[in-house]
Amino acid sequence: MTLDEIRNLRIEDFNYPLPDERIAKHPLADREQCKLLLYRNHAVAGEYRFADVPGLLPQDSMLVYNNTRVINARLRFRKPNQGAWIEIFCLEPHQPRDYAMAFATTGSCSWLCFIGNAKRWKSEPLSLQLAIGGREVTLTAQREERKGNAFIVEFSWNGGDTFASVLEAVGEIPIPPYLNRATEPSDSQDYQTVYSHIDGSVAAPTAGLHFTDGLLAECDRRGIRRRELTLHVGAGTFQPVKSDTIGDHEMHTEFIAVTRQLLIDLISNDKPVIAVGTTSVRTLESLYYIGLTLLRNPDADEHQLCIGQWMPYTTDAADEPDTRSALQAIVDYLDRHHADSYIGSTQIMIAPGFRFHVIDGMITNFHQPQSTLLLLVSAFVDGDWRSIYDYALAHDFRFLSYGDACLLLR
Repeated sequence: MTLDEIRNLRIEDFNYPLPDERIAKHPLADREQCKLLLYRNHAVAGEYRFADVPGLLPQDSMLVYNNTRVINARLRFRKPNQGAWIEIFCLEPHQPRDYAMAFATTGSCSWLCFIGNAKRWKSEPLSLQLAIGGREVTLTAQREERKGNAFIVEFSWNGGDTFASVLEAVGEIPIPPYLNRATEPSDSQDYQTVYSHIDGSVAAPTAGLHFTDGLLAECDRRGIRRRELTLHVGAGTFQPVKSDTIGDHEMHTEFIAVTRQLLIDLISNDKPVIAVGTTSVRTLESLYYIGLTLLRNPDADEHQLCIGQWMPYTTDAADEPDTRSALQAIVDYLDRHHADSYIGSTQIMIAPGFRFHVIDGMITNFHQPQSTLLLLVSAFVDGDWRSIYDYALAHDFRFLSYGDACLLLR
């Protein structure tokens, strides 16, 4: 497909009926007992339990998952004198820009935020009281400049605690809006993967929610190599495609981090690579185009290395290097900069017509109609997404973040 043909894909062709009762409001008590649909050799190959995953994965495969941790990104302030409630949703750090540095700040930092009830908050600072370690702390928020649909918000607080501690004490886990319910105490655990440990996401990489420590141990026993990467999931993951064609939809940009060792492992690997979740897919496939950019321009800066949403569709297949050469270009780049990890961002859109270079399979949940995540699934199964979703709807699968899963293999 040409770039014009891809941009002119109609989002209505990726619609399907999703009754509210099919949206899982809570996960199963035993994560690994959810349903699993297996799609293999271009057809639905059966229905299993997620606990069967280790035996269904190709022998000696490499399982790559996203280790990001969801932060308590939602803060609720009230204007003085029992005034209006203002909700501040932290999206990504502004100053300092680095996630780790932002969480470690003591005293002040600024974030790009969505603001609920923004019309009721003019310029006056808002404050709320919280307790950290038995001590009273005052957190103040000051609205600064507007950035599209979001705002820069300057936070300041007393007591010498880190911003991570502040969020942990007073913030809420931001569960998806399509659950149509308030955050509950159980979400603090339910909405985290068992392997999450790098703070930064405002939404969970939900395909990984089904894994348990026991299931990961079973993968180890079967010789499945487990590897990690980081993509901090932004609120844009829930942004519906509102345009008639996907060419008028702007993809969100997300932070990624990949270790040099993972790159080396991928270069030397000759077995199937299975990505857990669309975030892992986006990261792994972005790596190929980051490497391609470096092969063309070894001195490319961080802005040139951020993969734009249409960049993968502007390259002729005949002019593309092999995957190992592209990944080696990133290793060489890290070595020149004496770095152990590649840290950057991606805006990649994976839609029908995309050429996959790194992954051979994926584990994912069932996604919203007319979403970019459904476009990604369609790209991987060569447009056969409807047979998968028709089967799931006809066999009582549970949908979206807390729902059931599927294993898609080439």
